[in-house]
Amino acid sequence: MQVLAFAEEHCTEVHEAGGKGASLARLAAMGLPVPPGFVVCCDGLEEALGHRAVALRAAIAAAQDEAQLATCAATAQQIIAGLEIPERMRLDVRARYAELGDDAPVAVRSSAASEDGDAASFAGQQETYLNVRGADQVLERIRDCWASFFTERALFSRARKGSLEDLGMAVVVQALVSADVAGVMFTVDPVHGRKDRILIEAVLGLGEAVVSGEVTPDHYLLKRDGRIARETVAVQPFMIRGLPGGGTEEHPLTPQEGGRRKLDDATLAQLAGIGCALQSALGGPQDVEWAVSDGQLYILQARPVTA
Repeated sequence: MQVLAFAEEHCTEVHEAGGKGASLARLAAMGLPVPPGFVVCCDGLEEALGHRAVALRAAIAAAQDEAQLATCAATAQQIIAGLEIPERMRLDVRARYAELGDDAPVAVRSSAASEDGDAASFAGQQETYLNVRGADQVLERIRDCWASFFTERALFSRARKGSLEDLGMAVVVQALVSADVAGVMFTVDPVHGRKDRILIEAVLGLGEAVVSGEVTPDHYLLKRDGRIARETVAVQPFMIRGLPGGGTEEHPLTPQEGGRRKLDDATLAQLAGIGCALQSALGGPQDVEWAVSDGQLYILQARPVTA
């Protein structure tokens, strides 16, 4: 099958679901509060490309410098833009999306097989689309995620890692958490390398604001038992939130709204506990994306902390 729910067999395998998709399936299997979703598997892109896959792979692999990579990127973008998603795949996506709810808001996220590894991460190289509504729009964003695998920046990054021939590009479709607060957690101090500390960064609204670096988040440095070692509360000028019809907006905040402490001690301790459990279960320090909505904590992603 080319479209797998997180709970299905094989969805935990990177060569099927990509780095992000496999990670989410593993987190869900651990019983963590992961929003439901499904994955268009890595071979979906190659099937959609059909006979063009061989020529495209060969052209990209033959590129010897940045100029040739730029030419390949432009050609690949044109090819992907004109792709017709196979009928069986379209029907499967529509059926899986319907299971998430009528016109459900979702995040459509790229999930390359080569990303989020222990040695080096490709996270952020491909696109994510937030608050996508309707099956037609989900299918369009899946195609856009495929296209983002062939931008000049993405090709250059893969060229440095020696994986240009790789077409392993899955796409995750996941129920969107309407976050009151969101952010990231590192189960070690990534700046000073202290293994006895946990760093949590938090913003009001969707976590895209902190992942993209658009705003300065609150910083909470915790001890392993969840107690606060140091904290810095930032004044957030705006928050990113979903729009009723789809898409997102930057909603301005007053200094009073944006300057309040984003997380209470109990939520910080809860995050620290999950972080320690994840590090132990997954065999190393983790970079975790999370969100809180109506008092409920959700885990959105976990990947190894890399250099």
